[in-house]
Amino acid sequence: MQVDIAQLETHRPGLTGHCYRMLGSAFDADDAVQETMVRAWRGLNRFDGRASLRTWMYRIATNVCLDALSDRSRRARPMDDRPVGSVDEELETRPRTHWLEPIPDVRALPSDANPHEMATLRQSIRLAFVAALQKLPSRQRAALLLTEVLGWSAAEVAETLEMSTAAVNSALQRARATIGSQKRAAPAEPLSEAQSELLERYVEAFHRYDVDGLVSLLREDATLSMPPYTLWLRGHETIHAWLMGRGSGCRGSRLVPTAASGLPAFGQYRPGGLDGHGTHHPWALIVLEVAGDRIAGWNTFLDTEKFFPLFGLPPVLSV
Repeated sequence: MQVDIAQLETHRPGLTGHCYRMLGSAFDADDAVQETMVRAWRGLNRFDGRASLRTWMYRIATNVCLDALSDRSRRARPMDDRPVGSVDEELETRPRTHWLEPIPDVRALPSDANPHEMATLRQSIRLAFVAALQKLPSRQRAALLLTEVLGWSAAEVAETLEMSTAAVNSALQRARATIGSQKRAAPAEPLSEAQSELLERYVEAFHRYDVDGLVSLLREDATLSMPPYTLWLRGHETIHAWLMGRGSGCRGSRLVPTAASGLPAFGQYRPGGLDGHGTHHPWALIVLEVAGDRIAGWNTFLDTEKFFPLFGLPPVLSV
């Protein structure tokens, strides 16, 4: 069966999303997809057409990810790592490889998915779900994703993972029990008009650095995290104190919208820098988790050297 490199490339966004769910890192996912492409190209003589090209490539990608996971620890969010903190704690960091990372929607969501498929795919790259996946053993993780996200049968999964169908069903049962209620979260529907207005108010309040206004947009139990710092905070009073104190250097920032892990996101630029001529410089990638009419999670990723080029955000902002 004749297959060319262009046909392989059409599957890159979907494969990237799959590898991201498995690995919890946009950069690791890119590496895994590149290795998948190399293995697929070199092994085309073994592709006999009994399975679709898409299925064949997802099998390769799954095994690439399983190989990668065999020698590394799971990625986490600050909330998974330690108890809730306070505004006065000393800031500790962990290396980038320790943390769950966001991924640009455009890199992980295939443009040809139908609306129902897109909702499932978008839901399955959200930070909370991918974080929950990281708690699963690698084969349970793969089995769950192949069945519940890609819609494979237990028999197809068994062939891919070289397990019996009974073993796959057992793995799925354990995986679903571990994921629990996080898997049954509301579908990732497009933002409602009220939620879009909520984000507009967030941007306006941030630009004014109206801390009271910002906190009023949060749920009472909202969380604030700042990888690579281990510290995370919860609740109106604590987040308000942080923004008025140690976080007040964000005053005067400007936000540029983007989309990350199926969620609304912004590149944050703080004023200043060496030139002193009114330019704003990268400070953080903010990813917001919206629940109903409030913000439930405010995730601030500080590794702008890595994330801003990945998201196509400008290296400097003139205002």
